[in-house]
Amino acid sequence: MAKSLLRTDKEVAEIYMRQMRTVYRVCFTYMKNAADTEDAVQDTFYKMLASGVVFESGEHEKAWLIRTAANVCKNSIRHWFRKHEDLADYENLQGAGNIEIDDTFEAVMGLPDKYKSVVYLYYYEGCTTPEISDILQKPQSTIRNHLHEARGVLKEKLGGEFQ
Repeated sequence: MAKSLLRTDKEVAEIYMRQMRTVYRVCFTYMKNAADTEDAVQDTFYKMLASGVVFESGEHEKAWLIRTAANVCKNSIRHWFRKHEDLADYENLQGAGNIEIDDTFEAVMGLPDKYKSVVYLYYYEGCTTPEISDILQKPQSTIRNHLHEARGVLKEKLGGEFQ
């Protein structure tokens, strides 16, 4: 007899209690703050409920949730960059204390998209090149190359050394 795709509240609660910490840690590595991490965790478990996936084992359950959590976070980060292309939108962030809008930041936001996201993640979010590679799903060598090229563009725009 095939197992039903619908789960009881008890089954969902058991999966959540078993895997919540792992999913939270995965999401936090991408999102870097508690509020966005909590949203991503919620979206991950919602996707589990909506998909009706039947897990073959505890390892399959864990692997599926980790992969889904990573994809949820990557999509969230990509959408954030698409929504905030206008520098005027960033001025609202200044009050939150996260980002200081200055000439350097304006120059970064004026870069082509392929450079802008890499430079932002590297310098403003503190991500490493392997993390950026995972987030943007591009080879690490491409990420390092984009950083190198973007530094040259910023050096020209800012009239000095960009460090």
